[in-house]
Amino acid sequence: MLENDFGAVNTDMAYLRELPADRCIITSIVGGGDPDCHRRRFKTQLISLGMQQVDRIIVEPSGIFDMDEFFDTLYEPPIDKWFEIGSILTVADAESPALLPTQTEYLLGSEAACCGKIIVSKLGKTDEPAESVTQRVLTHINRALLGIQCDRQLREEEVFTKDWDDLTDADFAMLANAGYRGASYVKLFSADMIHSEVHYFMRLAIDPEQIEQTVQEIFADPACGRLYRIKGSLPNGKGGWLRLNAVNGTVQLTPSPLGQPVLIAIGDDLDRAAIDRHFLAVNTDPDYLSL
Repeated sequence: MLENDFGAVNTDMAYLRELPADRCIITSIVGGGDPDCHRRRFKTQLISLGMQQVDRIIVEPSGIFDMDEFFDTLYEPPIDKWFEIGSILTVADAESPALLPTQTEYLLGSEAACCGKIIVSKLGKTDEPAESVTQRVLTHINRALLGIQCDRQLREEEVFTKDWDDLTDADFAMLANAGYRGASYVKLFSADMIHSEVHYFMRLAIDPEQIEQTVQEIFADPACGRLYRIKGSLPNGKGGWLRLNAVNGTVQLTPSPLGQPVLIAIGDDLDRAAIDRHFLAVNTDPDYLSL
């Protein structure tokens, strides 16, 4: 499994290491910075795995990802002799706003254009019927595809809408063999042109009872900018950790045996000093740092 994070700190790897991995190699590729360097790292990891004769590679790229990088790399020698593309799956958030900023709408369309199946996430977090969610997500994605002049429009049967806790072996087999489609579209942006910002807030020690309210206040404060997500982990005060994932002001806290005191804020036109003020009001670690 190649797990990528577009930022400089890869918090997701700590969680992946909780997975049983007797027959699975989990490797991190941290993105960001020089795009050419990132592409070289991607290719180098694929060559390394090819030399180990692995059966299957799962590539989990960042939400800010240029699909051309994926296709170009897979068709380069010697990788083209070792691997062939199996299935491309695009995850769509059931709670996503109906209208996203221009660059994000482009990402949605470009990452759905060639997929074999759209998988809807967070279905269990809404009371909306699955059929209604399918139609809403499908309408949004097809509008994004039209916006990039894509020659493809997705059909209802190409959207997989089911609570992930209810997936069966047959579902996994179907997704593993979903394939992919060839589609053309106008490339409006490259990944290094996307203006979304990433800021890191480290050495945090916050009373667990104050975490959710503090994060919600940051989302609600216009001075902090347009936030898409805050993720990371914080100490729970009892020797363990709380994994945090907040989107659209909805905060999810999950106990975890592993973690590090880092929160990552992703959004547009973020004001780091304004976010600092919220964290500093509740943080008890004197070595607090943000960048």
